[in-house]
Amino acid sequence: MSKKDAIIRAATILFSKRGFENTRMSEISRMTGAAEGTIFYHFKTKEELFLAILEEFRMNIVAEFEGLLGKRDFYSGIEMMEETVRFYLNLASVMEDRFLLLHRHDAYELARINAVAQEVLESIYNCFVDIFEKAIVLGQADGSIAPMLARKTAMILFLMVDGLARFNTYKLYDAGALYDDLLSCIHRILVNLQPSG
Repeated sequence: MSKKDAIIRAATILFSKRGFENTRMSEISRMTGAAEGTIFYHFKTKEELFLAILEEFRMNIVAEFEGLLGKRDFYSGIEMMEETVRFYLNLASVMEDRFLLLHRHDAYELARINAVAQEVLESIYNCFVDIFEKAIVLGQADGSIAPMLARKTAMILFLMVDGLARFNTYKLYDAGALYDDLLSCIHRILVNLQPSG
């Protein structure tokens, strides 16, 4: 692992556990064994380091989902949606420190004053919503999903799934305990079932 990669890894852990504002560069230096000057050689500011972590996370997410979509042929949009939900919740568990970093308030505070941070966060979330939307569009084409506004529905479904991932990330609730109920709700939304009355 290169020194730059070690710095990113250590900063990710510290930022996710302590927050961006509460992490000092000296702590990253101690954790990596790299002099602070070495850290500043690679990243001019703490913000630049934080943005590098978010951008690396975005690239990892894109690669993970491209890997999923590239190796599977889904027989229906509903199947693709189910697999996307499962895969997202699994990623949130496997990449827990990065999701915790994404779920912390720090990233959004920085995005309010830093256009690059805003752009990176939007691209991360657009990546997720794009995958959900692809499943809906596929399902509308194959008839497994009712006609509806694909982008808005994808956003709503993603928010449901991400909310459960946040509960899991913060150890408030085990995502697995609600997984079947979540899929059931998603099915009802996507096939546009009307409540019997």
